[in-house]
Amino acid sequence: MSSKPIPSPTSSARISFSEFIRDPAKVGSAFPATQRLVKRVFQRIDWAGMRVLVEFGPGTGRFTSAALARLHPGARLIAIEPGGEFFEHLKASLRDPRLCVVRGCAQDVKKILYDHGLSHADCIISGLPFSTLDDVVAEQIVDASASILMPSGIFAAYQMRKSVKPLLQRHFSSVRSSYEWWNIPPCHVYWASNRRSPSIASSAL
Repeated sequence: MSSKPIPSPTSSARISFSEFIRDPAKVGSAFPATQRLVKRVFQRIDWAGMRVLVEFGPGTGRFTSAALARLHPGARLIAIEPGGEFFEHLKASLRDPRLCVVRGCAQDVKKILYDHGLSHADCIISGLPFSTLDDVVAEQIVDASASILMPSGIFAAYQMRKSVKPLLQRHFSSVRSSYEWWNIPPCHVYWASNRRSPSIASSAL
C-alpha cells in the first residue's frame, strides 16, 4: 500500500520553479517544501482517525507523499491541483490506490468529493497562496472547506503571509498558529477547527 517515491529533488525543484514563473499568483513558492515544514504542519493532525484527507495545491507532492506514509490503509486522499505540470508530475510519480489526483479548483471541493463518492473530509491541507488569490475566490475556498469538514475536522494551511488567518477565524472558532523558519521561504502555519455555523460566518463578513 506504499506510494512510489517521487522523482529526484532536482526534478521537483525544476517543476516548482517553472510553475511559479508561469503563474506566481497560484503557486505559493518557487521551491518545494522542506521536511521540517511538513513535520510542523502534520504535528496537530490525528492520523489514526483519518479516513478522508483533501489536499489543496499539492505541487510536487512533498506533503502528498508524506501523508500517504501516515494514512490508514483504507483511507482516501483527494489531491486537487490547478497547475498542469504539477498535475502530470503527481499522476506519473505517485502510484497509490488511496490517492486520487484531480486537476481542478479548491472552491469546487464539494463537487469533487461528490464525484468520488464522498461527502465529507476529516482534514484539509492547503498550500494555496491566499495572499495572492482573488478575495472572492479565497472566501469561496474557505467557506466550501468548512462546509465539507466533519465537526471534528481540521483545516491546516502553510503560508508565506497571514492573509488566510482572518478567513479562518471567520469560519472556525479555534485557530492555532506557528511558524517554520526552516523552509524557503519561511512559513506561517495555521490549524483551524470547530467550524462555525454558516449564519455566524456570514454575519462576520
